[in-house]
Amino acid sequence: MSVDVVTFGCRLNAFESELIARHAEAAGADDTIVINSCAVTNEAVAQARQSIRKLKRERPTARIVVTGCAAQTQSAMFADMPEVDRVIGNEDKLQPEAWRVTAQALTAPRFGVDASEKVAVSDIMAVTEMAPHLVDGFQHGLPRVFVQVQNGCDHRCTFCIIPYGRGNSRSVPMGAVVDQVRTLAERGHAEIVLTGVDLTSYGADLPGTPKLGRLVKQILRHVPELKRLRISSIDSIEADADLLDALAEDARLMPHLHLSLQAGDDLILKRMKRRHARADAIAFCDQVRRLRPDIALGADLIAGFPTETEEMFVRSLDLVEECGLTFLHVFPYSPRPGTPAARMPQVDGAVIRDRARRLRAAGDAALRRRLDAEIGCQREVLIESATQGRTEHYLPVSISGPESGSVQRLMITGHDGARLSVRNSVMPGLDPGIHAVSAK
Repeated sequence: MSVDVVTFGCRLNAFESELIARHAEAAGADDTIVINSCAVTNEAVAQARQSIRKLKRERPTARIVVTGCAAQTQSAMFADMPEVDRVIGNEDKLQPEAWRVTAQALTAPRFGVDASEKVAVSDIMAVTEMAPHLVDGFQHGLPRVFVQVQNGCDHRCTFCIIPYGRGNSRSVPMGAVVDQVRTLAERGHAEIVLTGVDLTSYGADLPGTPKLGRLVKQILRHVPELKRLRISSIDSIEADADLLDALAEDARLMPHLHLSLQAGDDLILKRMKRRHARADAIAFCDQVRRLRPDIALGADLIAGFPTETEEMFVRSLDLVEECGLTFLHVFPYSPRPGTPAARMPQVDGAVIRDRARRLRAAGDAALRRRLDAEIGCQREVLIESATQGRTEHYLPVSISGPESGSVQRLMITGHDGARLSVRNSVMPGLDPGIHAVSAK
């Protein structure tokens, strides 16, 4: 049987799962299930553990290997699970040699009887460079594919365990990124998503310290055949002038940004050790909306951070309207072992859940308003499957019939509260409606 990879967490994990599958299959790790875990919340770790138990019941003969951020930060916990045969670190999972060793170890007599024998996790903080990783063809022929340009994080937000799962920030050289994007565009992938852990820290470790905006401009300049370029979550306080210029001037850079805001109260932001204030977030959203009036903005927000009062929470809730957000990714706060926030006075669990519910309700209402506003507009829709596509703004569209991987110009006719509906015909001569304004 082939290798199956179960992915939890971020887009970067989704990209890396493709690499894992390729390396594990090449190594001959047959009848193996790989759990590519996430450590961002306690719930994410619990979901991985539940999935491991369920998969072992369903496929008792399969070998189970756990990797990802939770495996890096809590390797002993996974190794103690009787269902787990191997635990591989976050850097190790991308190395072909690690999978060759794993494939051999999984077939060794009495392997894994001692939990310590299961663990193959190296020191992630010792990793200082990043090699480019290209997934040849993206096995499933996806119209949207990811290019990893950065990994790790140099910041130490008080709630976050991810730097200890990913290591310090490191970047792929610009030339290698451009080559990867060109290769994928030539193979027919319509949309490329640049991804990383702390994307706007890109380039700080490279000669000349190029920033993300320069990388984006180089891609757009040197890969003219690329139809659509999208960037994943960014820290708005690090967004540079070149990035804003590209957003204003090139329609191929999609009008959609997802922001790492986390909270709307200045004292909570300070206790989180964030580097922006509430006013910075609002000003940035106003600025990008002037540069690209049709832009859709999303944000990560944490509900119930330690010491958060109702008044502080309401300031986060108000950000949905004040920043004009369309998409919300809401995290009910959960203490991560070893982080400073875990030692702060905690908010009651019921209060956290209620605040998360209220944030999600505000997000649902904001999304519905945006869907309402789309009716009557012509949009370029990337066809992802026989039943769904996405607009430039990452809004889901219910479709039928068009060829997967193509970009169709369609008229938005309505929505069901979650997905847009369209007139199923190609619209000629769409003007993208980009109003170029200098960011400098």
